[in-house]
Amino acid sequence: MADTKEVNEAQAQDEQQSQKTIKLIIKRQDDAESNPYEEEFEIPYKENLNVIACLMEIRRNPINSKGEKTTPVIWDMNCLEEVCGACSMVINGKSRQSCTAIIDQLEQPIKLEPMSTFPVIRDLQVDRSRMFDNLKRMKAWVPIDGTYDLGPGPRMPEKKRQTAYELSKCMTCGVCLEVCPNVTRDNDFIGAQAISQVRLFNLHPTGSMTKDERLNALMGVGGLQECGNSQNCVNACPKGIPLTTSIAALNRETSFHMFKSFFGSDHQVN
Repeated sequence: MADTKEVNEAQAQDEQQSQKTIKLIIKRQDDAESNPYEEEFEIPYKENLNVIACLMEIRRNPINSKGEKTTPVIWDMNCLEEVCGACSMVINGKSRQSCTAIIDQLEQPIKLEPMSTFPVIRDLQVDRSRMFDNLKRMKAWVPIDGTYDLGPGPRMPEKKRQTAYELSKCMTCGVCLEVCPNVTRDNDFIGAQAISQVRLFNLHPTGSMTKDERLNALMGVGGLQECGNSQNCVNACPKGIPLTTSIAALNRETSFHMFKSFFGSDHQVN
């Protein structure tokens, strides 16, 4: 009798779960020039689904909650394990990675929107070129000529290596720019991501050879002086990167660099 009761309870639970649904409200946009609109979807519930799994279900069967056939929702994704940064979007008002947004931990209906800091390409897909352009502006790379074998480079002290490892976790997801009140579509502020990458490459023994070039770029238009120190970036970063520590460190470095440049060979003090 006990076994029968357990089977009946399991069947009832399965039946109850099969009747549950997941409700999503998705902010959509047909192209970069068209007006956005909202569309509601309702899909069967399963345990441990993430937001991307829901979007894939809608793509498989693109029918909205009114029973109308519609176009599949467009979004970016790649690694599905919070490494690539491509699947960033605003979920229930919070900018985050959709691959690690578990449905069971979200309040329904779940509202999905594209990040507002970046131009929308279509639906939830945005153009993050701004971030990669900022890395170019800041010369965020280690320069080597590549014409011949330079041999092993200098070793990095362990303390610096640990700091560099934390900074290297950045996946250019755009979340820190999305939550920053100083980053808008109408200004050139580079945001915490590029600032932190300047610190990363300045820590590198070879990268530090061109440290002054990065600091000069960081002191230019849209650079460090545009930061309002809201500290939203460090609270929102999905990788826990010490962004505000980088900003503080580079504030000191740029101040020293400015004084060194001013009182250098062209401005001798008697």
